[in-house]
Amino acid sequence: MRENREILRHIDHTLLNAAASWEEIQRLCEEAVAYGTASVCIPPCYIERVREAYGDRLNICTVIGFPLGYSTRESKVFEAKDAVEKGAQEVDMVINITDLKNGDIQKVTAEIRAVKEAVGDAVLKVIIETCYLTEQEKTAMCRAVTSAGADYIKTSTGFGTKGADIEDIRLFKKYIGENVKIKAAGGIRTREALEAFLSEGCDRIGTSSAVKLLTNTTGCE
Repeated sequence: MRENREILRHIDHTLLNAAASWEEIQRLCEEAVAYGTASVCIPPCYIERVREAYGDRLNICTVIGFPLGYSTRESKVFEAKDAVEKGAQEVDMVINITDLKNGDIQKVTAEIRAVKEAVGDAVLKVIIETCYLTEQEKTAMCRAVTSAGADYIKTSTGFGTKGADIEDIRLFKKYIGENVKIKAAGGIRTREALEAFLSEGCDRIGTSSAVKLLTNTTGCE
């Protein structure tokens, strides 16, 4: 069994609710600082305020093209640049699932590459929303994420019909490049699940539940 601190170092402590208040965001950040999570994953509108309040005490992650992914490449590039300029060190983007379903993997790859160029040295995680994809499409996205130079492939937004699945992590490991890491997110709400995803090779887990599970705090809903 892993120590709590070891697990928390892999957690993107997340609050992406549409009605998330500043008080809730502050609590999220305070927990991240206290327990040493990998990052806080927050709505873009809070990036500047969090950076001003917490400085370098925590790692700020945000989302773009979220949660449906069908905004244009140009708008995602703008969102990504804006997020990094405001203080985000990590960006989780949602692919254009419609392009993938239409068989245009080259367009999806080009979009990922453009967003990676926009964020520069910041970390780019690519959400492929596995619940909507066939195994063939998941495999194609492993190769696209690798080819486009992204840092992570990520399972889910948490807003789809299903979250992370261990079998998808095993598939990712078979087809991603050696420089691509894995993030699982969506529906991971038990210590056993946290342990299982880390044991399968995930470097990050996106969840709002880990701090509450492992530290007996009230957590963030």
